[in-house]
Amino acid sequence: MTFAIHGLAVSRGIAIGRAVVVASSRMEVVHYFIHPEQIESEIARARSARNSVIDELRRLQEEMPKDAPGELDALLDVHLMLLQDDALAEAIRHWISDRLYNAEWALTTQLEIVSRQFDEMDDEYLRERKADLEQVVDRILRHMKGVPNPVSAPQAAPQDGTHESPLVLVAQDLSPADMLQFKSKVFAGFITAVGGKTSHTAIVARSMDIPAVVGARAASQLIRQDDWVIIDGNEGVVIVDPSPIILAEYGFRQRQNELERERLSRLRFTPSLTMDGQKVELLANIEQPGDGPAAVHAGAVGVGLFRTEFLFMGRGGNLPGEEEQYRAYREAIDGMQGMPVTIRTLDVGADKPLDKAQPKDYYLNPALGLRAIRWSLADTAMFRTQLRAILRAAAHGQIHLLFPMLAHRSEIEQTLAQLRQAQSELDVRGLPYGPVKLGAMIEIPAAALVVRTFLKYFDFLSIGTNDLIQYTLAIDRADETVAHLYDPMHPAVLRLVSEVIAAADAAGKQVCVCGEMAGDVSMTRLLLGLGLRSFSMHPAQILAVKQEILRADTQKLAPWAQQVMNSEDPSGLLAP
Repeated sequence: MTFAIHGLAVSRGIAIGRAVVVASSRMEVVHYFIHPEQIESEIARARSARNSVIDELRRLQEEMPKDAPGELDALLDVHLMLLQDDALAEAIRHWISDRLYNAEWALTTQLEIVSRQFDEMDDEYLRERKADLEQVVDRILRHMKGVPNPVSAPQAAPQDGTHESPLVLVAQDLSPADMLQFKSKVFAGFITAVGGKTSHTAIVARSMDIPAVVGARAASQLIRQDDWVIIDGNEGVVIVDPSPIILAEYGFRQRQNELERERLSRLRFTPSLTMDGQKVELLANIEQPGDGPAAVHAGAVGVGLFRTEFLFMGRGGNLPGEEEQYRAYREAIDGMQGMPVTIRTLDVGADKPLDKAQPKDYYLNPALGLRAIRWSLADTAMFRTQLRAILRAAAHGQIHLLFPMLAHRSEIEQTLAQLRQAQSELDVRGLPYGPVKLGAMIEIPAAALVVRTFLKYFDFLSIGTNDLIQYTLAIDRADETVAHLYDPMHPAVLRLVSEVIAAADAAGKQVCVCGEMAGDVSMTRLLLGLGLRSFSMHPAQILAVKQEILRADTQKLAPWAQQVMNSEDPSGLLAP
């Protein structure tokens, strides 16, 4: 019987194939108390398992093929950082020595505590890193029990003796190490029961350009081994046991998608111009210093957002120093081959696992607490370390420096004072540094409403639509009970975006959108009509957005966009 499972669309395209269902990766753990004389041997058992996993992941990195996506190597680095985190090792030691828990119990207890901390995070990307910790713990538990990893890449079985059956993978979740086993692209698509748009499965699927649906909660229970499955990565739908008519329909759609991708690839070197001659800048969002070459290959003309949080994650409070950060920013510049790189200063805070000074329960509402620029201004030594590294890297290429979550003029003045002090400190040390353009993130409604004040201080603005929508509508998009109210087309959101774009244009300064709206082709024409001429998105989305731009006439879109913005029901108005 044909039925459908709905999840999140994270990587476009259609995949049709036989299901390979892998077992849930969560291990059953026994709980028992040990005797005091067993403490050291139990700690040694936990340490031995951890070291075995470290060796295993390093071996995977060494054997990684040259054509593997850079995101896989970066995510394995995250797993290694978590494994080598002294705070994790110390916590496990605490549960064993103070509570007399067996090693497995100690490990899972600490996982539960840290998982709650991840759940409280406001930033969706960092919240999704809970899955990385869970998978690290799972691998340690498997080494303790001597149980092999549940996921292995099968060989596709011949069908009718002539052709291989396409395979699609169905799992509770997938770790980066698991996905390395699929580097030969034996799987045509992925379905996971958990995960979000910023989960590692989604990131890697987009980098490999493989159709994927995540968050399809019942998938691993409802789909059986060898079922025929259709993955609609465009709509976030999984169709199980499709009828011949549905198979034929999706086979046709799949061929159309493949033809469309071929057509899109030809646009890589096509100038990004609208039909009425408006030049539009297409930039890439990156998370790792080594992501630059992939952005260039996708046709990006620069980096519109380098999220530096990745450099600070999973280090147990041992934050990167100036030299390490300088090398990372220099690598990003070199990878972009002379094109500009916009580096956002650290966007973490009280809701992120970098601070050990306060217990997590101290923060009643971390989304509105000490985070982003507020955090940086509260720890000026850390802030200036990052600023010095960025300034030094600017001696080697074009850097635009972006500050997150500003809302007050006093914050702007304090931020710029710290920048001047960082420059003075480099002068004293005799170290060269380059000029940087200064920008502010507009992601708080208050900042959008007083944007003209911001334009007096900054060279450019970047609209972070993810947070702007969340704060404007008071919606936590990770909360499934209210996620349906997260609406980029809400008139209040559109008016704020429009006012920021108009104010920047009037001041002769650049404005860019770097949130999910920028890479959503259904929003491209509306943003063009509102006057936007700079978009920053995941590299895999660039060519599809460029195609929309090439087909657009901004003179016709402008009056329509105003009509949409002023409408009580914008979703019902079709673009010209």
